Amino acid sequence: MDDAQIVQRIRELADEEHALEQTHAGKGLSGDELARLRATEVALDQCWDLLRQRRARRNAGQDPDDAAVRSEGVVEGYQQ
Repeated sequence: MDDAQIVQRIRELADEEHALEQTHAGKGLSGDELARLRATEVALDQCWDLLRQRRARRNAGQDPDDAAVRSEGVVEGYQQ
């Protein structure tokens, strides 16, 4: 997956996240919807992390294609 594909996937996931949140504004989400929202948030974090890895590798003169998707535990464990 190249940078453009990752950015496109980020857009798709962000659109899905916003749709879930806006469709149920003022109402609670069902269990399935909450699970989907959580999965979407994790996938977004993984995509952003992958994009940052690729950019960092490129800036360091390394092959960006050697970057890999990190696990949920890793990307969700970062300090904000």
